Amino acid sequence: MVRLINNKNITKIADVVFGILNFQKIFTHIIEINNHEIKPCIYVMWHENQFCIHGIEDKKHLNVLVSNSADGEIITHTLKKWGYSVIRGSSARKGCISSTMQLIKKLKEGECAALMVDGPHGPLHKVKGGAIKLAKETGAPIVPVHWFSPQKTFITLPSWDKMKTPLGHCNIINIYGEPINVAPDDNEKEIAKKIKFSLEELKKLAPVEYQKAKEQKLWKRKK
Repeated sequence: MVRLINNKNITKIADVVFGILNFQKIFTHIIEINNHEIKPCIYVMWHENQFCIHGIEDKKHLNVLVSNSADGEIITHTLKKWGYSVIRGSSARKGCISSTMQLIKKLKEGECAALMVDGPHGPLHKVKGGAIKLAKETGAPIVPVHWFSPQKTFITLPSWDKMKTPLGHCNIINIYGEPINVAPDDNEKEIAKKIKFSLEELKKLAPVEYQKAKEQKLWKRKK
């Protein structure tokens, strides 16, 4: 069977993806709720919410970790067109020293990082250790992020991660949890529990915060 994605057509596919998402951009309105704007920090989210990085204002100094897969190649082309910095690889798997060192360097220079803590292949909602290791090494706090909209145009794709994305006019909130500071000798399993708990709490809190934003007409003010 011919592979739909290969080295010859990745750039063309990436251009198409970027075109679609860039067109969607004018219909997508994201409000940040409780972003502590700490620099440097490590933004973490579930893989299903990976598009929430679109709501983070300072894209130029945000380094997004993307896998070395063919899908990751398309994502990389798209993110670079949008002005993000991209680092390829994994911060958790053995043998991925290069990507880890690049992230450490960027964090120590005062820039931020974004990681999908249950990516790139799951299991769903199981926190892996990459972000925790980076926090231990750099002292940068971990900031959980969740995004939410009750609108029908905020759809769930039929993928393993149940990825959320806007399709058409959509008002969305990015909601941020309290920073999680990690000491070099902290237990990684306990920190992973804190990250998961925070992401779960943000999911519960998001509808309430969305309603507040709606009542305050924050999207109209932003426009």
